[in-house]
Amino acid sequence: MTTFVEPSPTATALLLLGRGSDPSSERGVDCPGDLPAPSDPGLVARARAAKAALGDRVFVLGHHYQRDEVIEFADVTGDSFKLARDAAARPDAEYIVFCGVHFMAESADILTSDAQAVVLPDLAAGCSMADMAVLSQVEACWDRLAELGLADTVVPVTYMNSSADIKGFVGRHGGVVCTSSNAKRALEWAFARGQRVLFLPDQHLGRNTAVLEMGYGLDDCVLYDPHNAEGGLSAEQLTDAKMILWRGHCSVHGRFTKESVDQVRQLVPGVNVLVHPECRHDVVTAADLVGSTEYIIRAIEAAPAGSSWAVGTELNLVRRLAAAHPDKQIMFLDRTVCYCSTMNRIDLPHLVWALEELVAGRVPNRITVDPETARYARLALDQMLALP
Repeated sequence: MTTFVEPSPTATALLLLGRGSDPSSERGVDCPGDLPAPSDPGLVARARAAKAALGDRVFVLGHHYQRDEVIEFADVTGDSFKLARDAAARPDAEYIVFCGVHFMAESADILTSDAQAVVLPDLAAGCSMADMAVLSQVEACWDRLAELGLADTVVPVTYMNSSADIKGFVGRHGGVVCTSSNAKRALEWAFARGQRVLFLPDQHLGRNTAVLEMGYGLDDCVLYDPHNAEGGLSAEQLTDAKMILWRGHCSVHGRFTKESVDQVRQLVPGVNVLVHPECRHDVVTAADLVGSTEYIIRAIEAAPAGSSWAVGTELNLVRRLAAAHPDKQIMFLDRTVCYCSTMNRIDLPHLVWALEELVAGRVPNRITVDPETARYARLALDQMLALP
């Protein structure tokens, strides 16, 4: 396993690994940046033994944001949708061990056969963004749109980073799922079928795609807050809107600021700022390049030796990119934003436990989606796959 070492204690190096405490961070996700020490080396041997005992019966998926000690045992790595599709492409695998978060494992269960068991090593591995859109809240929003006579003109679009319940809601109402790489195509499809889009649950991806890629204005977007009466929006605001954005965000990407971009440009002349579209609008507009996790990886791989990059995405991935490309200066965009706290609940002890339980003939933490929800969620996912 490659160990990441910061090249120097300089101010620039601090950007490579988030440090310090940020009083403005979202409650519950503030952290100093460092992970706990690596797991007991004995666990590595146990993981290898369990995986070997299971052989082709198990298929281990590792999301890009996972820690290195888990990625070491992944059969494939990728973003959430790529991994779900990879799982579906392995129908002979009896067990799918998803090293990611809960909504990802749900999507894998929807796309795989009933004969396959999807396992999440730690049930506490959730997603703050997905949790910001609850089915009852979304249904209340839809009822409000129906009362105003607007529901028939609205097409719901949900980001992949949403619960199976929300994907099912979108499927029932003729909508589509999107990823950060095909959000524009999904919105084009939706606007060909309706006058407005209800975009769930990430406001930033919806806003950035509509404004920067499709030519809509910021005044075409309104923000629906489920914690305010009637979403905090008047009938006139909803009627005039093109994009009804749900008030949700990623607790990691939402922390990057325009000040971070300005600071790194001062510290590193000629730096290329590369960020994920889940970042705030002012961060995205200040960046040089914007794209999905897979896009970020490809951009770094294709970059010339000696180039400098400040990357605005989850810290595990940035560190892994820096270690894989020592000929380039790759730094973290912010000093204090922490690892994805829920993603990092999947550690080596949990993975070893899950694998050893499977060896013993017990299926731990199986993730299942009820058939009715799965059927409608599959409609929305299949519609995404059918996008031109």
